Amino acid sequence: MIEMEVRELFSKNLKRIRSKQGISQLNLANMTNLTHTFINDIENCKKWISPDTLARFCNALNVEPFQFFLSDKDLDENDKKAFFAYMDDLSSIINKSVNDFKTQYLNHQEDENND
Repeated sequence: MIEMEVRELFSKNLKRIRSKQGISQLNLANMTNLTHTFINDIENCKKWISPDTLARFCNALNVEPFQFFLSDKDLDENDKKAFFAYMDDLSSIINKSVNDFKTQYLNHQEDENND
């Protein structure tokens, strides 16, 4: 895959995700503290994004970064359902591990403070 194909893939997915959520370019600009022109240029492959801009889009649209880089074949409905089920399971496992670690760490900290 060459750079231009990556830009086109990102641009297409940004527009698809934004449109699916019923968000205009102007609304997205307001949500991300970017200009409408900049978002239009991104969607038309005239500009590229920084990691900060990617994070702004993820936060505003409530999506994960990888979702901007899925190809049409990745978006096949059956594959998509399986992938998101996998991501939900993985997310649950990670959250449980983090909570277990916090509980263990906090309990350990309390024991040290009581000594």
